[in-house]
Amino acid sequence: MSKLHLHLRKRFEEACLRHNMLKEGDRVIVGVSGGADSLTLIKLITGQLLFVPKPEWVLAVHVDLGFEGADGSEARILEEYFKKEGYNYLIEKTNIGKLAHSDFNRKASPCFLCSRLRRRKLFERAREYKCNKVVLAHNKDDVIETFLLNIFFGREVSTMIPIQSYFKGEFDLIRPLAYVDEDILKKFAKEAALPVIPNPCPTAGSTKRQYIKELIRKLDRDHRGVKENIFKSMYHVKPDYLLKE
Repeated sequence: MSKLHLHLRKRFEEACLRHNMLKEGDRVIVGVSGGADSLTLIKLITGQLLFVPKPEWVLAVHVDLGFEGADGSEARILEEYFKKEGYNYLIEKTNIGKLAHSDFNRKASPCFLCSRLRRRKLFERAREYKCNKVVLAHNKDDVIETFLLNIFFGREVSTMIPIQSYFKGEFDLIRPLAYVDEDILKKFAKEAALPVIPNPCPTAGSTKRQYIKELIRKLDRDHRGVKENIFKSMYHVKPDYLLKE
């Protein structure tokens, strides 16, 4: 196990312990998009853990979004990898990508609807396979970007949180990579030769999230530490100095 792998396991277990994410007997579904984040996540959660109980059963679920022109090669690559690693897996074929970019979805952004429908699919499979945890690979950068997205475009102060309960406690949605920087996950994916699949979404490079990502990158380049300061500011909220309705 490399130094980078050990570092990632430490941060993974730190998040799990701090928020009590994993317990004995858990049955979990892991959303695997094929990006560096989710491929690293499935490797960590199925690997050797020191201080966190290993899930009793893990199911890797890839939601194929069915984009126009896609030939299915991404799903085949992931299926071969899942088989090679001995993971329990499910490839869920859908038309979510096309639907999110169609005239049907005029009011919401493609990203919002796509995310919502993918999550619904994961919840459906969690219920079908009697899983009590849904595990997503959102990282520290995602948390920071969502915070600014919600301020700039959502008119609220909020972000993703590491653990969230749904349907009166039927499932917990957990994000064990919430304290891990995106660039470290990409570095590990390259080191471990994970079969990272490019994002097939036709609008991936022109979303509001991409705009925020580039803005943060520029700010952090011009003023080193800005990204970390944004993250830490979420722990130091002063309600007395916020406007009241």
